[in-house]
Amino acid sequence: MSVVSAIPGIIVDRSIRLVRLPADAVLGLAGGNSAAGAVKLGLDRVEAAVRAGAGGVLGDETLARDARRRADAADERERAAKLRAQAESRSEAADDEAESREQQAERRRAEAAEEAERKRKAAEKRRRSANGQAAKSAKSRASAADKKAAQKKEAAEETGKRERLEALDAKARALQEKEAALTAGQEADRLAEEAAKAKAARKR
Repeated sequence: MSVVSAIPGIIVDRSIRLVRLPADAVLGLAGGNSAAGAVKLGLDRVEAAVRAGAGGVLGDETLARDARRRADAADERERAAKLRAQAESRSEAADDEAESREQQAERRRAEAAEEAERKRKAAEKRRRSANGQAAKSAKSRASAADKKAAQKKEAAEETGKRERLEALDAKARALQEKEAALTAGQEADRLAEEAAKAKAARKR
């Protein structure tokens, strides 16, 4: 392509850059939140479509090739953003589930302890009020009640331990999903950096 034939494509490129300049400045001030990212992704797609259309009308393969690269980069960023959002959602759900399990286990342990204490006090009262043979019989019953309460408390504690382990497993899964999200985010950043490098190379 001659220099003269490339001039329309250069004009299109400069015009698009000029139009995007204020929007990019505003997005830069907005920071890296998800809303700003979605707006920037939309602008990138619009820009790719405009470049593709201009490239087709002008017969400028450089513009068309650049449009395809921009569209591919936007697709990759969108895919990475979706993966990151899904991983974060799963992580939050796993955290909520783990917290709920832990609260339930704690409540059951407290209820078991209260029940055991109530039975112990009742047995103690029966022991004090009885005398002679009745006292012996009451003591035997109280001992059996204490033993049963202790067994029930021990069973509740075992259940609590098991549920705490399940909660820890849920947290471990949440951490793995967060790591997967971080990896997806890093991949998205890498693709964005490569796109920026390619863009800078084209400017040169």
